[in-house]
Parts: sequence; C-alpha cells; structure tokens
Amino acid sequence: MIDETGFLKQGHASCGVARQCTGSAGKITSCQIGAFASYVSRHGHAFIDRALYLPKAWAEAPARRSRAHVPEAVESATKPAIARSMIERVLSAKVPFSWVAADSVYGVGDIGIALRRAGKGYVLGVSSKHAFNSWGKAYVSHPA
Repeated sequence: MIDETGFLKQGHASCGVARQCTGSAGKITSCQIGAFASYVSRHGHAFIDRALYLPKAWAEAPARRSRAHVPEAVESATKPAIARSMIERVLSAKVPFSWVAADSVYGVGDIGIALRRAGKGYVLGVSSKHAFNSWGKAYVSHPA
C-alpha cells in the first residue's frame, strides 16, 4: 500500500516544511509530507519504505538545503514519482506481493504502467474528472 501523511510543523528549519495541502489537517498548512510504502497481509502490516516529499521551493534553495543537510542528489519529485521509486525498490528487493493500493494522489501518471509491466495488480484511486475507458468499450461522457 502507498500513502502519504502530513506532519504539522511550524518554522522554516525542518527539512521540507512548507505551506501545503495535507489530509492530516484537512487544509493547506505548514507541514512536512512523507510518502510511505507498507506491506499488508492477513498477518498485519509493516512500513517497508519511506521518503520525504521535498517541495520545489526547498529543492531550489541551496543555502536552505545545506542547513538541513539535504544531499545534492535529492531533487524535488511529485508524490507519484516518489511512489514509483519506492515500488521499483520493492521490486528490486524481490518483496513478494501481488498488488498495490493507493489513493487518488497516485492514480495518475505511470504507476499503473510500471505495475502492469511487473505483472502486478493495482487499485489506484482517481479524481471524478479522470476519464476511464473499459477494455473493448468506447468512452461515454456523462454530464456532471
């Protein structure tokens, strides 16, 4: 399972803190965002990977990055790109899993393509504005 959470923070010294949308607070507020991969089975669940979302304002501020000890190799990436990197690491580590679930933050982009190529199933949420095409059937637009 892939999901993110916000850690409410004040100030400007903690790495990645910025005004951003977080479901934890239900609004745009000062926080850090972490993306997490969890292994879930009938026996329970465990975190197996994590990454801090680095907002573009942080990625483009060398002095700020230096004070927070952010390695030069770390770049700003979208949350779906972070999730794809975590999935690639899990695949490389040969963690046995059949499918991935994630909310609508991750339901766009190439996560589904990467999982299909790896022979893995997935349930990825999408927004209500996302077009959905069923196999063998033409897309029909319905008024909102």
